Amino acid sequence: MSDIIIGIDLGTTNSEVAVLRDGRPQVLEVDGSRILPSIVGIADDGTLLVGQAARNQYALYPERTIRSVKRRMGEDVRLSMGDQSYTPQEISALILKRLKRAAEEQLGAAVGKAVITVPAYFSDAQRQATRNAGELAGLEVVRIINEPTAAALAYEVDAQQARTILVYDLGGGTFDCSVVRAGSEITEVLASHGNNHLGGDDFDAKLIEHVVDHLKEQHDCDPSQEPAAMARIMRACEAAKIALSDAPYARIDEEYLLPERNPPVNLSLEISRIDYEAMIEGYLDETLEAVHTALKGAELTVTDIDEVVLVGGATRTPAIQQRLEEMLGMQPRAEVDPDLCVAAGAAIQAGVMAGQSTSAVLVDVTPYTFGTSALGEMNGMPYPYCFVPVIRKNTPIPTSKSEAFYTMVDGQEAVDVRIYQGEDRDALNNTEIGSFRIEGLSDVPAGNVILMRCDLDLDGILKVTALEKRTGLEKHIEIDNATARFESQELDAAKQRLATLIDGDAERVEDVDADTEQHREQVRAKALLDKAERLLESASAEDQEDLIDLVEAVRDALEAADMEGLKRATDALSDLIYYLET
Repeated sequence: MSDIIIGIDLGTTNSEVAVLRDGRPQVLEVDGSRILPSIVGIADDGTLLVGQAARNQYALYPERTIRSVKRRMGEDVRLSMGDQSYTPQEISALILKRLKRAAEEQLGAAVGKAVITVPAYFSDAQRQATRNAGELAGLEVVRIINEPTAAALAYEVDAQQARTILVYDLGGGTFDCSVVRAGSEITEVLASHGNNHLGGDDFDAKLIEHVVDHLKEQHDCDPSQEPAAMARIMRACEAAKIALSDAPYARIDEEYLLPERNPPVNLSLEISRIDYEAMIEGYLDETLEAVHTALKGAELTVTDIDEVVLVGGATRTPAIQQRLEEMLGMQPRAEVDPDLCVAAGAAIQAGVMAGQSTSAVLVDVTPYTFGTSALGEMNGMPYPYCFVPVIRKNTPIPTSKSEAFYTMVDGQEAVDVRIYQGEDRDALNNTEIGSFRIEGLSDVPAGNVILMRCDLDLDGILKVTALEKRTGLEKHIEIDNATARFESQELDAAKQRLATLIDGDAERVEDVDADTEQHREQVRAKALLDKAERLLESASAEDQEDLIDLVEAVRDALEAADMEGLKRATDALSDLIYYLET
């Protein structure tokens, strides 16, 4: 065990330590968590605090606490902590020493060597300061590697085939976008661009500002001068931000936030994902501009990118993944925990240097996308069968994701929920795996919020729950072996694909309004007519005759406004189209 080399991600907000075991990287726990806050402080009694304990006291005693020291690495400065001052290297050394001790406790052996990661944009002075910090912590820094390089290693890019990877790294305090060329035993950063002062902490600040404004407006009070109250608000906003990665709404509830006031102030506020993403939109725009800058620096275009890898906890924000997918035309990879993948890559590099063999990072992911459908827009036109992904393929499991929908009709009493597996934007081209109906909805105007939650466990059991937000009325279905049931296209279940999705009874929050059920059936009929016309050229003579007969039946029913006849004809046409496409 004397030749162990550990891998360390020395981050602005959080740090991690990992080691290669049996060919696979393992991120080690420090104080019960695999993530150590990069914060150092001095307690009342002079005790040194590193990690979570220092984070706990920061809001109340910032003068005795230092955070984000990584931003100061390489500078000739001294940082005050209590009645003493320290260099950035010394503070970083305290973090590294805590990581080293945790590794030694779990490995049962002394550790003296490490690979440490740094941002690609770090200067020579900053890299040397990192080496010095390692030496102060009692570590021989055998290699400094770039964070995007470590991320590429964690994703086991095929060494035999060179690939161009875009690493989008949005952490708690910094943002870095790098273009990496990996393969043939060489991993090279071609270009990098970013902002040392942009990250998840800035997202928190927007939520905190929103909460403070709410308290000023609703309770005529300003908590910004109350350290204890602000510490609680900061914690609550961070928790809400994390919750909004998986759910469309999050609550911030803090009782007796300002107990000295008469009456005491109780904070109770709901935040929607849509409002939160609007708050941070300017930051997201800045990161996407950096993507273009990095591509320009590498003299590449979007079409030259083979993969997009997400690094940093803030990349869990759904809007980031959606906008990157829209810009680059591919789904970003995030199956390795974005908080831990740089440390895992450092451990792989450390293991290689120690003479160990490596194998792929083992992560359980869902091989399919699961979702439902709703009225939306396709090819510039309203379309009632737009697929709405809820759990995307390659998502690590177990997982739980939620989406919000609105009812479309005043006094709507029921919603049909249809569950699909597939990747096509047109839900009619995906496969139904289950359905259920939630009845007895409140007699309220259109816009009643229905929450849909999908829970997928390690055994491939998918539980789907639909819930009326205002009353809690819910219904659910469990689908066994959801991740494996469509391995063969010949399974009977694949033949039961729906002709209707949500039957126009529910609409995604962002989707357009529709007037009546009759209108929705007419839109559905027109969509099927378009699809039938596209199939006519490739169909056999016999199938062409059947298609033409059904197309005429649908058109006749439309002209006669015969809704019952229209439904029969569209159902038959949908079945024939499914037969011709499979």
